[in-house]
Amino acid sequence: MTVEIDDERLTDLVDPGAVPERLASGGVWTEGPVYLPPGHPNGGGPGGAVLYSDIPNDRICRWSEDDGFSVWRADAEFTNGHTLDDEGRIVSCSHGHRRIERTEPDGTVTELVAHYQGRRFNSPNDLVVAGDGAIWFTDPPYGIISDREGHAAESEIGVHYVFRFEPDTGALTAVTDVLIDPNGLAFSPDESILYVADTSAARIGHDDGEHHILAFDVVGGTAVDRPRPFATIDPGVPDGFRITSRGWIVTSAGDGIHVYDPDGARLGKIRIPEVVSNCCFGGDDGLTLFVTATSSLYRIPLRSN
Repeated sequence: MTVEIDDERLTDLVDPGAVPERLASGGVWTEGPVYLPPGHPNGGGPGGAVLYSDIPNDRICRWSEDDGFSVWRADAEFTNGHTLDDEGRIVSCSHGHRRIERTEPDGTVTELVAHYQGRRFNSPNDLVVAGDGAIWFTDPPYGIISDREGHAAESEIGVHYVFRFEPDTGALTAVTDVLIDPNGLAFSPDESILYVADTSAARIGHDDGEHHILAFDVVGGTAVDRPRPFATIDPGVPDGFRITSRGWIVTSAGDGIHVYDPDGARLGKIRIPEVVSNCCFGGDDGLTLFVTATSSLYRIPLRSN
């Protein structure tokens, strides 16, 4: 069965008979999906679209019901995670440029932030925009350890931080350095908890690395405290993830999508035939889960979000 149920509450999210549909393939390592609503100036089209990175192929891909698959941007400088800001603009993590950048409605790309205390970032990986417009992002080394997903280089910072950046003021804060390789991140619905994945096991091995999600209390909307293990993902690592309106964590794993309650209990999993990197909600009603998995983009219909 595709849907494996550990807790019957999972059936509120997804039909037990749901089957993932492969929408596009041909990638090397697909990542960072973001849904563009219908009419979005950067390619939403009449029925909406999904953008996602194919990092080693150095391109951003697009899929829509109307047009199918296309390359949205070639020579993309190894972008990884994408999201929409509070004005609906596309904000992206660039491994190659080692920065956070924004695609304007006319298609031009604007650098938002690239340095911390005068030193270049490692390779911003994933990001989320808080209710106050601040961009929180992770900065592991994946884009500088080789030329496969960026440009090989020495770290100038020497630390793998989670950052908070205010686009309006330019204020940049390193909020934590307790993770070895911080990767995906997301807030609880009320933004009182920040969840951050550590995928260091994928880089340095399971004996020395981590494959878990940590939870942090958010303090005053600008800082974090009380880091604690939330869930250990097995098989694989918890790369990117999203959180439903009821606070369930929908995370990538080696064998598909795993779903967790905020109390840490796993509700079950949705098996995908490739290693999953990330996911996002989309569709007119938000009831489609788009999944990037190794070479492909999949979708899964949901009952709720």
